[in-house]
Amino acid sequence: MPLLKLNKSSHSQGFTLNDPYWINFFNSDGSQKYVSADTALKNSDIFSLIMQLSGDLAMVRYTADSDRSQSIISNPSVTTNGYSFWQGMFAQLLLDGNCYAYRHKNANGVDLSWEYLRPSQVQPMLLQDGSGLIYNINFDEPELGYMENVPSSDVIHIRLLSKNGGKTGISPLSALVNEQQIKDASNALTLKALKQSVTASAVLSIQHGGLLDAKTRIARSKEISKQIHESDGPVVIDALEEYKPLEMKGNIAGLLNQVDWTREQIAKVYGVPDSYLNGAGDQQSSITQIGGQYAKSLNRYVQAIVSELNTKLHANISADIRFAIDAMGDQYANTISSLAKDGTIAGNQARFILQNSGYLPNDLPDPENKPQQAIQLIQQKGGENNGNNSSEGDGNTK
Repeated sequence: MPLLKLNKSSHSQGFTLNDPYWINFFNSDGSQKYVSADTALKNSDIFSLIMQLSGDLAMVRYTADSDRSQSIISNPSVTTNGYSFWQGMFAQLLLDGNCYAYRHKNANGVDLSWEYLRPSQVQPMLLQDGSGLIYNINFDEPELGYMENVPSSDVIHIRLLSKNGGKTGISPLSALVNEQQIKDASNALTLKALKQSVTASAVLSIQHGGLLDAKTRIARSKEISKQIHESDGPVVIDALEEYKPLEMKGNIAGLLNQVDWTREQIAKVYGVPDSYLNGAGDQQSSITQIGGQYAKSLNRYVQAIVSELNTKLHANISADIRFAIDAMGDQYANTISSLAKDGTIAGNQARFILQNSGYLPNDLPDPENKPQQAIQLIQQKGGENNGNNSSEGDGNTK
């Protein structure tokens, strides 16, 4: 068994999943290359994507079938509000592929609060018999200190794509290692090219003038510079002189445009449409199609979150991503309106749905009844009928 090759900690009851042997076992080349989160967040496109995805995941409405579970999901932390806690958790999930929270419980095993943990504070391990995971946790609080062999039931551990059967996740940033190396090489090459480039502003060529001594060349250079800086008009030169301003070569300008990762590669790694990073995107796709693609991408992350919460809380938790992808609710309202127009639902049912969703206020007044207009309409119809009846009567009489 491969697990027998792993090093066992002298103070633990299992094998560490962060052991380099474990990583080498799953990496065919044995390499351990990562892009640090600090480096990644200095890139504006990655920062924008992490900010947006983590915020949208925190805006998703997670609903539990029990009040106790719903309470801890809505307000898990005693040090911050629910939205900030979950956004921090999901940002760490997107950067590292794992996010952790310790469950503080009372004597009856009821959750009191959850404490966010950095990945560097947590060491996940596999039990020797393979029956489950345990964790060694290094808390920031001196009162708690270092805690060993924490059972998995006391830890919220959400993970993304895994190479070890779902025990731990891997960072999406690991797929950007080559891009980081290209960026570093491009930066070095650009700086070297700029340092070695000519710093003169222009070249003044004197034709058919023979060989000029250094003093004459300097004098002509100063004269041209004086004309450029002291006069707003054109530069006046001799018929045997040719003045050409220097331009940056296209290859140097191209290097300057390659100092950042491309939006398409970053969007591809996180599985979102590149138009969400202000890129050109697919010009043939409509806003509805792009929104549908983003909803699918968001739902992939949501399922990983809901699965962990269902397992640890022993509850049935559902997630509604509509609040993240349709902030104003206009698309939802248009859908309900279309269903009402098609006759799929009645008008009062559409009103009920929109009120429950919060799009319409619950105290919205009922439509006003106008009995007087109804009476007038009946009288008009009655008059028309009477006229018709009279005509028919006259015809019969004749």
